[in-house]
Amino acid sequence: MVNVAVVIILLLPGVALSAAPPDASMPHLAQRHGAIQLIVGGQPFLMRAGELENSSASSLPYLDTLWPRLEAMHFNAVIAPVYWNLIEPQQGRFDFSTVDGLIEGARAHDMRLVLLWFGSWKNSMSSYVPAWVKRGASRYPRARRSDGTPMEILSALDQANLQADSAAFVALMKHLKQTDGQRHTVVMVQVENEVGMIPEARDHGPLADAAFHAPVPKALTDYLSKHKENLAPELEAAWRAHGFKTGADWEDTFGAGERTDELFTAWTEGRYTGEVAAAGKAVYPLPMYVNAALIRPGKRPGEYPSGGPLPHLFDVWRAAAPAVDFLAPDIYFPNFTEWGEKYALRGEPFFIPETGRVSGAQMGANGLHAYAQWNAMGYSPYAPEFLSPHDARAVGQAYDVVEQLTPLILAHQGSGKMVGMLPRTHFDGSVDLEPQSFVFGDYKVVASFRKPGSTSIGAKVDADASATHGGLIIQVGPNDFWFAGTGITVYFEPSGKGRSAVGIESIWEGRFIDGRWIAGREMNGDDTNQGRHLSLPDDEFSIRRVTLYHYH
Repeated sequence: MVNVAVVIILLLPGVALSAAPPDASMPHLAQRHGAIQLIVGGQPFLMRAGELENSSASSLPYLDTLWPRLEAMHFNAVIAPVYWNLIEPQQGRFDFSTVDGLIEGARAHDMRLVLLWFGSWKNSMSSYVPAWVKRGASRYPRARRSDGTPMEILSALDQANLQADSAAFVALMKHLKQTDGQRHTVVMVQVENEVGMIPEARDHGPLADAAFHAPVPKALTDYLSKHKENLAPELEAAWRAHGFKTGADWEDTFGAGERTDELFTAWTEGRYTGEVAAAGKAVYPLPMYVNAALIRPGKRPGEYPSGGPLPHLFDVWRAAAPAVDFLAPDIYFPNFTEWGEKYALRGEPFFIPETGRVSGAQMGANGLHAYAQWNAMGYSPYAPEFLSPHDARAVGQAYDVVEQLTPLILAHQGSGKMVGMLPRTHFDGSVDLEPQSFVFGDYKVVASFRKPGSTSIGAKVDADASATHGGLIIQVGPNDFWFAGTGITVYFEPSGKGRSAVGIESIWEGRFIDGRWIAGREMNGDDTNQGRHLSLPDDEFSIRRVTLYHYH
């Protein structure tokens, strides 16, 4: 245990996302050929990650049992918590043994780390604050319900809470700089975890009530005024309905009700989180993000974590927390593509730090789509250590394919020459298996998620559908493509008008070994239905090299 003196550093103006730090070898975000990528050691780094279950990183002996299993799934990165209560058991006295053990384990297994700061809030609650904070409620006040009842949630309006959290986070970042500032095992940090207020839409403590009835902070209304033409529709409508007021309290500015309560929570918890991030960045400027718990249909603020970094609150979070580099979704709902599209915004970093509640094969298919379609810098199933053997094999097989294709994926993100293939699934679990079409120069590529019926006499006409579909396409030349995925049949047509047709010159299976393509079988004859299509087989993830041609 060491005694560490900490200076709290106030929030500073944000820095452009693509700006490299003074030491360009440090992990940072940079825009390359239309995509924002994570740069590690001067090179783009594509994370094949998994986020450990909340308690796994609290025991180094337990962690030792996990590394081989994560290696077997082809991980190159692990997302793991750092627990405030464990690193600062006594105020001002720090114990980084769990952090150091985590870093040593990652290095021994050639993996990078994304650290989760379990500070003031984890899934809205303050369960990871130290005992001296939990027992010191008079000094570290809690948020309160509308009836005055205190909750196990630190108030975001209290400076003592902010100072204690910031001091611990600064100590962590200082320690990382000292122990990892050359090796860069830790490449990114998540600040807090699934911030938001439950079971009510806002804090009703005395400090919160006073702030709610005071003028909306000028920093927020200035930001909204500057971005008035591009605000979230719900926010813009509420502000417009009250005359785009500035200098008035929250209800006079946006109206009375739980939606305004949620805007207030987004500002107050976003500001708090942003100041913690800024203090840590001033010591050691790793990329930092905040993750979001998403919304079930029909739920109201407080029934989900009110005020979190959700799409209808992006504007408030951007104004409140400029030191936070990006906002990331934890996608556990079936409508994976719908939520991904809300966060994968042009010109912004994209990362899925948590996902799950589907089969391992579907997690793999979703990942391929995210890397290709949304330029994801990383993808991460939650609690991979608890996957069934079957699901672990499926995730590992998908990550094996991603590992082989990583140079191609990184080179083509943002280029317009790479797309993801994934059927849309709705929240109720129903799946749209309609074919999807993509145009690459002279070719139209049609991805079908149903097996073609056999052409044999007497065979049934109805096409079967497999349980899992997903993959990617990369065009590397006018007639040359890479396909990868599972459960997809691909047809080829000319993209323009005319009397020409498209033929398959060749399809090869194979693997990349040490970056070199080693061809296996040529897939022809029955394997292409006599030259009619490409098949990415069910129940496995595979790569195909395809060359096409036109004929008349």
